Amino acid sequence: MAHANRHVKLDEVWDKLLDGINHVYQFQSMKKQAYMLLYTHVYNYCISNPNQLKGSIVSSKGPIADLNKINPQHGANIVGGELYNKLKNYLKNYLEDVCQCGIDLQGENVLRFYTTRWEKYQFSSKMAMETWQKVVFQPLYKQVTHACLELIKAERNNEIINTHLISGVIQSYVALGFTEDTTNSNQMISPTLTIYKDFFELQFLQDTEQFYRLEAATFLVHNSVTAYLRKVAQRLDEEIHRVQSYLHSSTLPALIKKVEEVLIRDQLETIYTEAKTLLHDERNHDLALLFKLVSRIPNATNELKRIVENHIYEMGFQIIERINTSAINDPKLYIETIIDIHKKFLALVQDAFGGEQGFTAALDKACGKFINNNLVTQTAGSTTKSPELLARYCDALLRKGSKAVEETDLEEKFNQIMIVFNYVEDKDVYQKFYSKMLAKRLVGQLSASDDYEESMISKLKQACGFEYTSKLQRMFQDIGVSKSLITEYEKYCEIHHIDNKVDFSIMVLSSNSWPFSASPTFALPIELKSTFDSFTEFYTHRHNGRKLTWLHQHSKGELQTYFTSQKYILQVSTYQMVVLLLFNRVLTWTVEQLQDETQIKLELLLQILLGLIKTKLLICSDINEDEFDDDLKENDIKTNYSIRLATDFKSKKLRINLNVPLKSVEQKDIEGVHRTIDEDRKMVIQAAIVRIMKARQSLKHALLMQEVIQQLSSRFRPKIPVIKKCIDILIEKEYLERQSNEKDFYYCKNTISADNYAVNNKNHYCLNFFLKPPSIELTKQCQVCFDEKSEEDFRPNYNRQCSHTKRQMCTDYVRCPELNCGMDFIEL
Repeated sequence: MAHANRHVKLDEVWDKLLDGINHVYQFQSMKKQAYMLLYTHVYNYCISNPNQLKGSIVSSKGPIADLNKINPQHGANIVGGELYNKLKNYLKNYLEDVCQCGIDLQGENVLRFYTTRWEKYQFSSKMAMETWQKVVFQPLYKQVTHACLELIKAERNNEIINTHLISGVIQSYVALGFTEDTTNSNQMISPTLTIYKDFFELQFLQDTEQFYRLEAATFLVHNSVTAYLRKVAQRLDEEIHRVQSYLHSSTLPALIKKVEEVLIRDQLETIYTEAKTLLHDERNHDLALLFKLVSRIPNATNELKRIVENHIYEMGFQIIERINTSAINDPKLYIETIIDIHKKFLALVQDAFGGEQGFTAALDKACGKFINNNLVTQTAGSTTKSPELLARYCDALLRKGSKAVEETDLEEKFNQIMIVFNYVEDKDVYQKFYSKMLAKRLVGQLSASDDYEESMISKLKQACGFEYTSKLQRMFQDIGVSKSLITEYEKYCEIHHIDNKVDFSIMVLSSNSWPFSASPTFALPIELKSTFDSFTEFYTHRHNGRKLTWLHQHSKGELQTYFTSQKYILQVSTYQMVVLLLFNRVLTWTVEQLQDETQIKLELLLQILLGLIKTKLLICSDINEDEFDDDLKENDIKTNYSIRLATDFKSKKLRINLNVPLKSVEQKDIEGVHRTIDEDRKMVIQAAIVRIMKARQSLKHALLMQEVIQQLSSRFRPKIPVIKKCIDILIEKEYLERQSNEKDFYYCKNTISADNYAVNNKNHYCLNFFLKPPSIELTKQCQVCFDEKSEEDFRPNYNRQCSHTKRQMCTDYVRCPELNCGMDFIEL
């Protein structure tokens, strides 16, 4: 280059540059050649002194050092430093003149002035932010910031504003965060948003708090809380949009937190009160909005969950209270009311609270409380009423003649039943009632479908485990075995030429699986005796060592009338059959004679006679026709009354069912179940204590109580006084002992093994005592077929199969061989 070696004077170069700089800051157009000429002047000046250049441009990436990275305090000591300082002075003087033009402006005028000048200056002087900050920003920032805040306030008051002005100011504040590094000429400080945060955001957040605090107080005075919640949601959306439109994104978290604190957190008490109103009025859509807002505040939903739980409990309790009189004896009404309550509030939790886990838990707690403790249970005097009614509801569904005949309907109802079942605390009570009713359905062949029965048992097994349903499943196994047994008996009769038997079928049930007890003895009629004897002989020959106990109270049969012109088929119980067959011998009997002949207890006989008299199959001449109404009781029949067969009996039906369950018998069955619950629970609690103490050997009283409750909570909630009483019983039996110096510390006195069972009055091992004296050994009987000659060894933990019945022995516990006991051994 021609001028490269010629010394260029500073003043000459500056004069040439000044003309071009004036064009730039007066926003006049320049041709490309003019820009290149200015660049050439600067370049020539910088290389005019080689000695200075040598040490100053070593670190530069190009032939010219970046002026934006030069330390202004030492600019005269480097190449081009004097030129750089002249440019800085020019910008300072220029910006001072600019600032003077806007120093007296306010409001939108100062914003318009500031943003316009900033945009032009920023475009032409990207390297001179520090000069703008000192010369323009410092004198004007109060006016500019105040003007921005006033515009934002106006926008919050629904006025239309020029957001472009605020956006320009914010961009300026953010850009001014780029400042020159005074310690390193090769680096720039990254944007720290310090100016934006200190000179705008801080004041903006304070104004926001003040604005919304005043608005909240004013709005709630003139509007409903629901309208206020909608306003809050609207304000939050507006603030988000405001940040997205013209504020810096870093402001959003602090801004939203501030709005939440003022509009939601500080108004929580008012919002909670409104939540109760919305729950009562069933305004789920408004509740959803309330929940959405409250969930923004940490831990604020805890109180809301408590409110929802209390509301569900109170509503459930009140609804059941309204049907108390009818529901106490109407399982369908009671259970379907509970199902409807749960369905209603489940929809509430899902619609209003999005199925959030905490609110689902609140629903579960509330349902558990009002299902186990309501006016029906209080009237009955026991929390066991709910599981009893639930079992009776299941029984009604699973019996023949149920209206819910569609499989889909029943499956849906089973699922609903399991919902209620999961809330029931006394699951052992439900098990007892369900087991008893299932047994009656199977024996009476009253089940609507075996598939339905197995489906329900499967759901119970899934909920409570195998042990809970093991007896129920063995009932079905017994029914299957009985069917094959009948076929074998028929072959037996053919081989032995037994022709004098009546047409009958039989079910042989294992006593430890079925909740039946032996029936009272009575005189078997001659018409049935030969059949009974032949089957007994067949069975004892096939299963040596077993004992058959006839359950006549669960038996039934059919009789055909020959004394009437029209023949009728009478479906009767065994007891009714015994009574009616006597009239083949004599047409008239006294009550006393009937009892002597049948040996049936008088109380039961009177109930049977009352039913037959009401059907007009038998006639009692000592009772006036006026007394034949619903008020006639069995006690109205005296032992000296004469009973005769109604030879002129007529009926519209050819097949007449007289085998109607006696209400008094049903009531006694229910009372009997309730009586056994407490005693059974005591044995289960004692067994749980033994299991725990065997595992721990020593334990403190509080920890033992806690573990017992924890182990048994899936079946029932044991009461503290009962647990204490069971501990005392075990101490008295010398299975546990207290330490002399620590009364609340228990020790396992003896080493308890799986074979340590007590003996009942027939020398068989039973759960009722479950611990035995060391001198007595486990019975040699097979625990499945009860055959004393069986070679099978069914000691606990031996997984073997009975060679007689081919049934698998459960390894978890041993069963009591006493047929009338029906109890289980607990695996210790």
